[in-house]
Amino acid sequence: MPPSETVEDGCPQPTFQGRLKLESFMFNGGATAGGLRRSPRLSVTPSATASPPAPSPIPTSRSPAKRKALSLAGDGVDSSPSASSSTPSSPSSRLKKKRARQRSGYAPPSTYAHLPLLPDAIAPNLLVLFVGLNPGIETARTGHAYAHPTNLFWRLLYSSGVTPRLCSPTEDRQMPALYSLGLTNIVARPSRNGAELSKAEMDAGVEILEEKVRRWRPEVVCVVGKSIWESLWRVRHGRAIKADEFSYGWQDERENLGLVQGGVQKEEEKETGVDYSADWKGARIFVATSTSGLAATLRPKEKEEIWKKLGAWVEERRAQRAQAAASATEPISQSNLNEG
Repeated sequence: MPPSETVEDGCPQPTFQGRLKLESFMFNGGATAGGLRRSPRLSVTPSATASPPAPSPIPTSRSPAKRKALSLAGDGVDSSPSASSSTPSSPSSRLKKKRARQRSGYAPPSTYAHLPLLPDAIAPNLLVLFVGLNPGIETARTGHAYAHPTNLFWRLLYSSGVTPRLCSPTEDRQMPALYSLGLTNIVARPSRNGAELSKAEMDAGVEILEEKVRRWRPEVVCVVGKSIWESLWRVRHGRAIKADEFSYGWQDERENLGLVQGGVQKEEEKETGVDYSADWKGARIFVATSTSGLAATLRPKEKEEIWKKLGAWVEERRAQRAQAAASATEPISQSNLNEG
């Protein structure tokens, strides 16, 4: 037995000549040209290796959404709807999506119970009683009718000739004394828009409106908005108005408001200064367009043309009243001159 394989105390002597054969892993400077050791992977010539293709540029003429989709695709991200729905989004993006899906619908009275109600501006001897839908948020906050800056009510009154000058929402309480014009609403409670009201509460306001007209007896009731007239028609006729039955402007005298049953006014319905003659035929109805900034069915010029029909009547009737007042005082003045 060779000395390296002798056994001492029953154990073989250690050796480096085992299975590993370390000589084959030792560096040999003359094995390669130039004395440099190279990895087998680097033995391939550069011409044989294929360089990775350069990413194609994203066309700048595409929309931002398409450019984003293409860049995501280039990054290995699936931009399909199914993939985007599975990827988590930030809380802010989810909030924006939720807000975009929100639509205005019915809001119970408790929603705006913190806002005050708007009092009517009514007095005897009115030329026109304007009937709005209900107070908006800005109107309820300020306490003045049609107070939102985008509302066209006060501008249409002036441009149509209903008022001789442009009035302000803060003058709403003075309109009966200034120009014999009154203001009320078919629904008293405020809301952000008409969609937050129910048809039931609008219909319930019809009888209240009839009672106001019987009590104060204006010459004309101007309905400010198609939806109000639809509610009046629905209650009075028991059905919805048909498309060919609707028209803006003056309505048939058979639709007059405030007619007294039996021709006799109840004592509790009478107001001081109101002429309760038994031959009163009721207040004639004029249907005007909505003046809300949210109502964009008609252009401002189209709205103004409709309102001018009412303005022409108001100007004529106001001149008649002034002439009647002058003729009523003329005999008194002549008698005073004779006595002098």
